[in-house]
Amino acid sequence: MDIRPLKTEADYDQALAEIERLWGAPEGSADGDHLDVLLVLVEAYEAKHHPIAPPDPVEAIKFRMEQMGLTRKDLEPLLGPRNRVSEILNRRRALSLNMIRKLHSQWFIPLESLIKETPLNA
Repeated sequence: MDIRPLKTEADYDQALAEIERLWGAPEGSADGDHLDVLLVLVEAYEAKHHPIAPPDPVEAIKFRMEQMGLTRKDLEPLLGPRNRVSEILNRRRALSLNMIRKLHSQWFIPLESLIKETPLNA
């Protein structure tokens, strides 16, 4: 097994091709162990070279609303009256700590997605 760090995109592409070839290898076999190591290397390379930022809080809320088939009216118990919901969804008002707690505990939106700073329109 030739294991080495992934330093270039070419190394990364080779590792992805090897992962595809080894996919489904039995756990505990030599190929399965090789696959596990390659997956760790690719994950580390992607975290360093292709990071994915958490979504904007408003986009996270809209995504959850779409997933759950909810409307703006469903946000009112969590965020306040209709005008406040509108201000938040139009990025004219930031989420308060209380709103973040409610969205996380009741709609299960990850905190990482909600505490990111929301740019406000000037």
